[in-house]
Amino acid sequence: IFEYTSHGTGKRAYVPAMSLAANASGADGLLIEVHPEPDRALSDGAQSLDFKGLQALMTSLRQMAPLLGRKMS
Repeated sequence: IFEYTSHGTGKRAYVPAMSLAANASGADGLLIEVHPEPDRALSDGAQSLDFKGLQALMTSLRQMAPLLGRKMS
């Protein structure tokens, strides 16, 4: 099961919470839009994380994985 958390929310501020919720509910993968400068992206910038935001989200997901009995690769 894959979750497209960027399009599911449409807003960058909600992507981390939706990603964590999808992971907790059993998603095997997440599709997250990333752009070096989301506000300048030609499309989907409003729902894209920048690299710093992605790094923070990945840290949270890695911390959460063992609590759920899951591994990240």
